[in-house]
Amino acid sequence: MVPPDPDQPRDEGQRLHALAELAVLDTPVETEFDDLTALAASSLGVESAAISLIDHDRQWFKSRVNLPFVETPRDIAFCHYTVEQRDLLVVQDATRDPRFCNNPLVTADGGIRFYAGAPLILEDASCVGSLCIIDSTPRAEFDQKSADLLKGLARLVSCMLIARRNRLRGDIATKVINATSDAVVAADREGKIVLLNGGAEDLFGRPASEMLGKSIEVLMPERYRDGHQSRLEQVKALGPTGELRKFAELPVQTADGGELLTDVSLARWGDLGGVGGFAAIFRDIRDRKALETDRNHARNQLDAIVANLPSLLFVKDLSTRKYVLVNEKACDLMGLPESEIIGRSDRELFGSTGEQFEQRDLKAAQINRPFRYESTFIGKDGRSFDIRTTRIVMDGPDRPGQYVLGVGEDMTDFRRTEAEKKRLARYDDLTGLLNRTSLSELLADYVGEGTPFAMLCVNLDRFKAVNEQFGQSAGDAVLQEIGTRLQILCGAQGTIARVGGDEFVVLLKGDRLEMRTVQLAQKIVSIAAAPIVASGTFCHIGASVGAAFFPDDAGFPQALRDRVELALHRAKKEGGGRVCLFDATLDAQVRERRMLESDLRTAINRGDIVLHYQPVMSARTGMVSSVEALARWEHETRGPISPEVFIALAEDSGLIDELGRKLIFRACSDMLAMPETMRVAVNLSPQQFKSGELVSTVREALKRTGLAPNRLQLEVTERLVIENTQETFAQLEELRSLGIQILMDDFGVGHSSLSYFQMFPFDKVKIDKSFIADIETSKTARAIVEAVIGLGRQLSMGIVAEGVECQEQNAVLSELGCTHLQGYFFSRPMPLEEIAQFVAKNAHAVPLPLAPPRRARGFSGEMRSVSSTTG
Repeated sequence: MVPPDPDQPRDEGQRLHALAELAVLDTPVETEFDDLTALAASSLGVESAAISLIDHDRQWFKSRVNLPFVETPRDIAFCHYTVEQRDLLVVQDATRDPRFCNNPLVTADGGIRFYAGAPLILEDASCVGSLCIIDSTPRAEFDQKSADLLKGLARLVSCMLIARRNRLRGDIATKVINATSDAVVAADREGKIVLLNGGAEDLFGRPASEMLGKSIEVLMPERYRDGHQSRLEQVKALGPTGELRKFAELPVQTADGGELLTDVSLARWGDLGGVGGFAAIFRDIRDRKALETDRNHARNQLDAIVANLPSLLFVKDLSTRKYVLVNEKACDLMGLPESEIIGRSDRELFGSTGEQFEQRDLKAAQINRPFRYESTFIGKDGRSFDIRTTRIVMDGPDRPGQYVLGVGEDMTDFRRTEAEKKRLARYDDLTGLLNRTSLSELLADYVGEGTPFAMLCVNLDRFKAVNEQFGQSAGDAVLQEIGTRLQILCGAQGTIARVGGDEFVVLLKGDRLEMRTVQLAQKIVSIAAAPIVASGTFCHIGASVGAAFFPDDAGFPQALRDRVELALHRAKKEGGGRVCLFDATLDAQVRERRMLESDLRTAINRGDIVLHYQPVMSARTGMVSSVEALARWEHETRGPISPEVFIALAEDSGLIDELGRKLIFRACSDMLAMPETMRVAVNLSPQQFKSGELVSTVREALKRTGLAPNRLQLEVTERLVIENTQETFAQLEELRSLGIQILMDDFGVGHSSLSYFQMFPFDKVKIDKSFIADIETSKTARAIVEAVIGLGRQLSMGIVAEGVECQEQNAVLSELGCTHLQGYFFSRPMPLEEIAQFVAKNAHAVPLPLAPPRRARGFSGEMRSVSSTTG
C-alpha cells in the first residue's frame, strides 16, 4: 500500500485521530519494527535511530536503537518539526540551529548534534510521526542518496503501520463475528456460502461443515427461491460500488423445515479485484419484538440527548434545503424557536447569509466526506458567534443522500482565548506595554522605512532594593506605575515597550529629534524619581536613560540596541539618575571591554590561558622548595594581557570559576612531571569562594590527576578574608582537612588584622614585595619585615619574601630570618619545561649567600602556587 501525497493538508485533530486508530502507542516491542530501525541506523551510519510517533503532548518511540529513553515531551522533540513540515528534516549541527541549540536533548552530555527525520504518512495523508536517525557528531552533509534511502524506509514504516492496523481490524472483526450471538452468513459472488458463524448454526439448526459451499438458497423458504438467481445477477450488475438492498424483515428456513422471521441486513465484502461477495446478518425478530419497548424508551432518551446536546445539531433535506430537525443549542444560537426553523430554508431564515449556508451543504454532498467550515454567525437576536460546523450527507428512508447532518461547535470562547494569547504574545502582561518581541518587529519596520528615530532605554536604579525590601508584589506595583507614567508622559509621540525586568524602551520619531529626546529623557528621570506608593509604603527609586539615534549612530536594529546599552551603561556608571546619549568616543572603552571579555571567554574555552612557574627558594638550603603558578595570556592580536586586567575581567564577568577550575587542574597535572618533593602554589580569587564549588573543584582536581594533597598550596589575600571572614575560613578549614597548605599572600598591604591568625593558623605568610623593595633604605619597611618574621616564628609559620630583586635584598632578608625567598633575582616565571630544568639544575645548590644559621623551626610546607592574580 502506497501512502498518498504528503502535501495534502490535515488538521491536528484528524492527525491525532489517525494515530489513535493505529492502536500502536505504548505497545510492546515488535521485531519487524526493531529490525527496520536497526537497518536504518546501520545503512545510514549513525549511532541511533528510532520510529517516533508524535502524540498530543509527547513523543513516543515504537522502536529505538541506542536511545536510553522511550519518550520525551513533544515541545523538545525534533520529530515534532518533521511532523509539522510533513517533509524530510535534516539538522546537520543542532548546536548551530536556533530552533535546537538550547534544547536539553542537545545541551546534555553526548547530546544530539546530527538529526534527520522522514515523515510517516498514512493513506489518509495524516502524518503521525517520523523515522529518524541521530548522531552525537555533526554531519557536514547529508546527500540525496541518503535522503532518498531514509524517505524510502519511512514509507516502508508507514506501510507496516497501516498493515498492522488492518490486521488488527481483521482480528477484531473475526473475534466479533465469532463472539456475537447474531447469525452471520457470507456468500461469494456466485451465492455459495463461505462463512457461517456459531450464531448462524444456532439460528438455522445446521452445522457450518454441512452448509459451507452450498447455495444461499438452502436458507430461504421455497417461495423465495425462484427469484433468487435473478436477484443475484442484479447484485452483480451493480458493480463493486453498487448499493445492496437492505431488508427490514425476511423469513428464513430452519433445519426442521420451519420458518423463522428475522431482521436481516446486507453488506458487500471483498475488494475490487473480483474477490468477495455479500454478507448478511440475521437476527431473530422475536428478540427484536421483545426489545422494541426498550428501544422506544432508548429512542426517547436519544431524542432528549440530541435536544440537550451542548453542540448545535441540525438535519436538512438536501433537495428542499429545509430544516427537518434542530436541537435546543441550534435554536439558541440562531435566536429562533424550533417552530420557526423547521420546514424553512436558510435562505428564508437568513437571506443572503443563508445562501452561503446552503452552498456549504452542497459542498458536503459533492466531496462525499465530512466537510468542516468555520465562520462568524450572527443570530436573529444580534448575537455573534464563531461556529465550526461539520456537515455530512446521510441516506434517508426515501433516497440515498437525502439529508445533510450538521454538528456545530461554538468556538466563540476558544477564539477569544486564542486572541488573548496572541495579544499576550505581543504585550507585556504586567504593564500592558509592548513586549520585547513586538519591539523587535517595530524596530525592523522603522529601520525598513528609513525614517530617522531615537531609541531611549530606561532602567530603574533601585528596583532590586524595592523587591528585596518590600517583596515582589511591591515590585510589580512599581513597574505598573512606571509604565503608566511613561504612557502619560509620552502620549502619542512615542512608542513604549517593556523589554526586561526593570527595563523600558521608548521609540521617538519626528522633527528636532535630538532636542526632544533629551527633554523627554530628562522628564523620564524626573517622573521616576517621584515616590511610588506600593504595598502600603512609599518606594523611592529612580531611572537612568541611555539614547541613540537611527541612522546617525547605527544603521540596523541590533547595532542600535548595542549603542543604547552602551549609553545606558555609562549613565548607570556615573551614579544613576542621569541621561546619556551615545558617544562613540566615550563608549569605546565599554565596547573594548566587552570585546576583550568575549575574547577571554573564547581563550578560557580553548585553553589559551597557560601557567608559568616562578621558583620559591629555601633560605636554608638554597634549593627550590616550591613553585608559584602564574596565569599568562598571549592574545592573538593584542599580545600579552596583564593578569591584573584579565583576572579582574574574569571576576566581573562571572568567568573566574571556570578559569580557576582549569588552572587548578593544570597546576596539579603539571606537578606530576616535577620531583615528588616539589609543591605548587595556586592563588585564589575571592569570587571562587562565593560559588560554593571551590572545595569540590579542588577535591576533583586531586582525584583526577592523582597529585598528593600535601603537594598543593592555596594562596589567599587579605581582601578575601575581609569580605566574608567566617564563610571563607570555613572553606579554608575544609580545604586544609584534605591535606592542603594555606598561605596568606600580599600580607601588609591591606587592612591587616592579627585576629586572622588567631582565627585561622596559616601555614605561610608572604610579605608583599612593596616592603621588600624598600628594605635597604626604609627603616619602616625593615621594621615591618622584622615584625612579620618574628610573628611567623612565634606562630610556627613560614615567611616568604616576594619581589627579591638583588643580592643585597637577598642578604638582608636571609639575615633577618625569612624562611623562603622569591623574585627575579632567582628566576623569572617560566613554562613547565624550563622550570623543570631549573629545578633539576638547582637540586644540589648550596645555601644562599649570607643566609644565617637556621633559627626557626623546620617548616614542612615549602610551596606556594598561583592561579590568577600575581606575577
